[in-house]
Amino acid sequence: MSKVVLVTGAGRGLGTDIVREALAAGHRVVATGRRPEEVERTLGGPQANLLVTRLDVTSTEDAEAAAQAAVDRFGRIDVLINNAGNFFAGYFEEIPPAQLREQIETNLFGPMNVTRAVLPIMRRQRAGHVITISSSAGLIGQEFCVAYAASKFGVEGWMESLRYDVEPYGIHTTVVEPGFFRTELLVDASTTWPEPTIDDYADRTRATITAWKSMNGSQPGDPTKLARALLTIADQDKPLLRFVAGADAIEGVEGKARELLAQADASRELGADLGYADTGA
Repeated sequence: MSKVVLVTGAGRGLGTDIVREALAAGHRVVATGRRPEEVERTLGGPQANLLVTRLDVTSTEDAEAAAQAAVDRFGRIDVLINNAGNFFAGYFEEIPPAQLREQIETNLFGPMNVTRAVLPIMRRQRAGHVITISSSAGLIGQEFCVAYAASKFGVEGWMESLRYDVEPYGIHTTVVEPGFFRTELLVDASTTWPEPTIDDYADRTRATITAWKSMNGSQPGDPTKLARALLTIADQDKPLLRFVAGADAIEGVEGKARELLAQADASRELGADLGYADTGA
């Protein structure tokens, strides 16, 4: 059944693939980006089932305007895919506080802004689906990823809790943890690389930047297949609450789950008997 799908970050990478696959499947699509003229050019110009509109996810005004434009054109919003994001790489001490805040502003508050604008529409419909792209780095801490992981760990907690807020109104939620896909996350337009400023980190910083840049274009995941998988989830009667995407991500999440269970078990002797004596806890 044709749906109205709003996609953020549609100007390049996974966002473009999602829009193309959604249009090919017969959906009506609202493709958004900070530079709508570039989004439209990337997608091949005007199309009957396509609305291209400006949306900087850090702007609540843009988010509200994009949601209203979607309703004005198509009458409703069935699926929101929060895809826009960026990557501030580096070791914690070498990332300026302003960049840390900007990372969280884009990757966490950004999807929150758009979702806040869309939820009233979905509640009136008593139907909808919010899909937010997180990362395997939202579940598994990684070297050189403190800012990015902090933002994505925040996304995980927000989306996992949002489910309970909106379920009574027929609104589904899915948080997506991709592994390494051949998107444009590691290109300079999406990634901010740190300057080696602290001698203790300098050699590691240079070596890690070289290693990460060498990965671009050779990641194992196919973003077109990921886009199709997301649309499959959007069509499910009972969508997945969490979609771990890619064999590398599944292996990593399984390892993290085992690690958490082991840490809980190791904490039992010291941590299980910390209640007040008169409560029996």
